[in-house]
Amino acid sequence: MAFTDAAATWNRRFAGETFLFGTEPNAWLRAHAGWLAPGSRVLCVADGEGRNSVFLARQGHRVEAFDIAANAVAKAQAFAAREGVQVGYALADCDSYAWPSMPGDAFDAVAAIFVQFADPPQRQRLFANMVRALKPGGLLLLHGYTPKQLEYRTGGPPILEHLYTEAMLREAFAGSAEIVELTEYEAEIHEGSGHSGRSALLGLVARRPA
Repeated sequence: MAFTDAAATWNRRFAGETFLFGTEPNAWLRAHAGWLAPGSRVLCVADGEGRNSVFLARQGHRVEAFDIAANAVAKAQAFAAREGVQVGYALADCDSYAWPSMPGDAFDAVAAIFVQFADPPQRQRLFANMVRALKPGGLLLLHGYTPKQLEYRTGGPPILEHLYTEAMLREAFAGSAEIVELTEYEAEIHEGSGHSGRSALLGLVARRPA
């Protein structure tokens, strides 16, 4: 979602001891984690309080993550320490993050779960950076809400242009990544207080050409 001061807004949302989206990983990511080769180097985009990065680290992957909110990063670091896993966390927004510039720094996979704070121009930059951050043959795992979510109002931004459609994602990644799975569906999700109830969802697995 677009905010006048995004860092301040997310810091308020991530304040306190309660995890806004819970500590369990996103169900779609859990179901698709088998796409990743053992010991993959994975980047978690706008990872919040660490539920997804910690999950992937527990699976034996080498994980890095970033978020715009200092409160979220601090909670993620403490969560990882409690779980006994190593995750490299950075405080950054999607434009200021140090995206890989050399092939040797690229990731085997990028996970972007509910990164729907981005308006269309920012989303275009973010999608391009995520694909460029992948090694040839690397995987992008993207999950989010569709416009029908505006009817359910159980999470996500109440802004139509921030939501995903199959056509929009096919156009966004045309020529840069091969879509290997793209599924629109509905499900009951319970991820803390932030995402709770019947939801209109879309999951994408895409591969950077080898």
